[in-house]
Amino acid sequence: MAATKRTTVIGVFEDHARADRAIEELRQAGFSSDQIGVAARSSDTATATDKGSHVIGGAVTGAAAGAGVGGLVALGILAGVIPGIGPAIAAGTLGVILANAAGGAAIAGLAGALIGLGIPEDEATHYEGEFKAGRTIVTVKDTGTRYDEVWNILHRNGAYNKHTAKSTSSVGYTTASTRAESGQKMQLHEEQLHAQKQNVPVGEVRVRKEVITENKTIDVPVTREEVVIERHAVNNRTASASSIRPGEEIRIPVTEEQVNVTKDTVVKEEVNVGKRQVQGTEKVGGTVRKEQVKVERQGNVAVDDARAKTKSSKP
Repeated sequence: MAATKRTTVIGVFEDHARADRAIEELRQAGFSSDQIGVAARSSDTATATDKGSHVIGGAVTGAAAGAGVGGLVALGILAGVIPGIGPAIAAGTLGVILANAAGGAAIAGLAGALIGLGIPEDEATHYEGEFKAGRTIVTVKDTGTRYDEVWNILHRNGAYNKHTAKSTSSVGYTTASTRAESGQKMQLHEEQLHAQKQNVPVGEVRVRKEVITENKTIDVPVTREEVVIERHAVNNRTASASSIRPGEEIRIPVTEEQVNVTKDTVVKEEVNVGKRQVQGTEKVGGTVRKEQVKVERQGNVAVDDARAKTKSSKP
């Protein structure tokens, strides 16, 4: 698209709401209603589940056009039966041109209006066919050096044209294929995980002393005295009568060692308290997305995929 010298950009939308979002974005980018045009088929029945369809279809029956919608209403909606077109909604530049058609100007339907904007006749006829099939046509004229910017706005909101494939989308993402020119590049992106570390408190350790009481027994060697009495026979040795003396006794003091227990306080152990860092590994994960190239061939073409190191052609 960038190689063309045209100053009018045209996009086809299958969804009315997307067309309205694209128009609103164009207006926010500084394009006026004199530059933007929109045309869409309409019927007497508005689709309540489609916000954009409600605005476009409901305008014919006098429904609340513009409630909660920015782009189309800001351009000024023309609704009615337009000669050569039928029931239609038009706004902005196309609205003015088609209004003139309704007043008798020599314009052969939407194709004539597009030709007047500088669109080649064969393309204008193609877009009129898209219009009659129920799709919304959006045009932006006098884009000058902002041609690519305008097309990007239309395209990311779901637009396609005669030279590009129809867009497919899912849950807020729009993907489309465009006609490749020689030397064009496509960048593939992927998401990567990055881990950040921070110190967080996880608890504390208290080291304190407690006094406990226990019974302890030690063995102490002690000495005590005992009286030893030994008796010996003397073979009836003769003794005098005076040797018999009543009350005769011998006294022998006897001693023994007694144990007295005393206590001393001594240092038995020292406890050093500190912290150290311990290295470990934690596994973290997440879901990431990445882009891959998918090559589709039509017709008898050869594809040289430098990454796959293979060359194939369709027989």
